[in-house]
Amino acid sequence: MHPPARREMSIIPLPSATECAVRQPKIVTTLKTYSWRLFADDFIAGVTVAMVAMPLSLAIAVASGADPAAGLVTAIIGGFLISALGGSRVQVGGPTGAFIVVVFGVIATHGYDGLVLATLMAGVILLIAGYFRLGRLIAFVPEAVVNGFTIGIAIVIATSQLADALGLSLGHAPADFLEKLPALWAVRASFGWQALLITALTIATIVGLRKLSPRIPGSIIAVALCSALAAQMGWPVDTLDSRFGALPDTLPLPALPEVTFDRMIALLPSALVIAFLAGVESLLSAMVADRMIAGSHRPNAELLAQGFANIGSSLFGGLPATGAIARTATNVRAGGKTPIAGIVHALVILLVMMTMAPLAGYLAMSALAGLLILTAWNMSEPNRWPAYASARTRDRVLLLITLALTVLVDLTVAIAVGVAFGLAIRMRDRKVPPSEWTPPKR
Repeated sequence: MHPPARREMSIIPLPSATECAVRQPKIVTTLKTYSWRLFADDFIAGVTVAMVAMPLSLAIAVASGADPAAGLVTAIIGGFLISALGGSRVQVGGPTGAFIVVVFGVIATHGYDGLVLATLMAGVILLIAGYFRLGRLIAFVPEAVVNGFTIGIAIVIATSQLADALGLSLGHAPADFLEKLPALWAVRASFGWQALLITALTIATIVGLRKLSPRIPGSIIAVALCSALAAQMGWPVDTLDSRFGALPDTLPLPALPEVTFDRMIALLPSALVIAFLAGVESLLSAMVADRMIAGSHRPNAELLAQGFANIGSSLFGGLPATGAIARTATNVRAGGKTPIAGIVHALVILLVMMTMAPLAGYLAMSALAGLLILTAWNMSEPNRWPAYASARTRDRVLLLITLALTVLVDLTVAIAVGVAFGLAIRMRDRKVPPSEWTPPKR
């Protein structure tokens, strides 16, 4: 007869080896056969991705209405945790353009401390999703919805950069799209051709360098060269330093935001959207990476990594983080083989932040605007527009509804309505047979 204590313990379900494996970070697998040759490849790739990620992280933070340093903090903390704990060999994470719309709205409504709490809550939601193995549920999100809100976000990002790209003295830009365009027109007299030239040169340089060689970190070279040109010519172009002051050269100390029940309830919709975007974008990026390296990622480990990354980023005052398709693709093209490349990328950004922060203050806002406009263009994937136009009518309608709601109303509403319509269409198409249930006799 077993003792009572042992009998009680025997009924507690323990996770199986398979359940543990689907959540195991990919770095655990890759380190078993790691070598100095692999490290050399990962190191070169990590440095290359860092050169791409730094100006983009700064630009995303500025476009989101946050301090530029928040972008670097997110790339360092979020990028490190996503690579160290994620389920993909080559995924690289950090702040992405997909979050700009929701982050800008949260900051405008609840302040930056509210964004930090929403990011923390999103991290917890992602941990729960990863624990309960919900990574495969991305297959139930209609592709037309993803394409619709992605193009909508791209439009919002591009229009948010028009003031800096055109040198307009707008001051505080309205968050609403329909209010922003009249506000830009009202200050058209402040147009500065120098800012427009810097924006155009930045875009042209990035495109040219990418065509020359995908391994060249064209974004940082273009932004640095065009900013140097503006400074050398003495053109009246805003810089990071003139608008935001000097960047810090150290990471902030971790701290918890103010947590109250009322704030959590108010921020729950935003936290759900952040978690949804982080999950969808990271898993889409991991799937793209799988096709590039003929590999296979672990979706639930990826969700857990996104959860820890967003919790970590929020504790250091950073932005939401997720796996980034552009940085992941750059990593693969640069020769990255394992998650060590993403860890190197985060550490290189930290090193540059500690040693060269004053130089970043000279970066021209119009050059960063050019980088973001090009990023928005690439996000919209114009090469796929003909396929969208020839898709089934219901897919076109679903894409356009999601796009319009993203631009004109709110990203939260767009995702909710788009997913609801998409699931309703899918259920209708399944042609479920009539239920055999009959009402009981009473």
